[in-house]
Amino acid sequence: MNQSMGDDKNKFLYPRSRYYGQVKPENLVFDANLQEFAQKVGYITALETNGKVSTHEAYKQIKRLWKQLKRSKKELLISNEPPAES
Repeated sequence: MNQSMGDDKNKFLYPRSRYYGQVKPENLVFDANLQEFAQKVGYITALETNGKVSTHEAYKQIKRLWKQLKRSKKELLISNEPPAES
């Protein structure tokens, strides 16, 4: 498999949306983490819906991912307040 096909596969499996918020390194990192969280939750719910993972296991996995996302937000020192409009 050449590099181009591998890139196309990754873009398909792990799509990334453009960031439209205030451009700061910590916001960009958190946005990437948030998109990864959403992608993984989508996979977990699809597995649960199709009977490959139990409801309890899906819940545990999503709860673990949520805690990781909250931890990343805290470590990046991102506040809960929306940015002031200029």
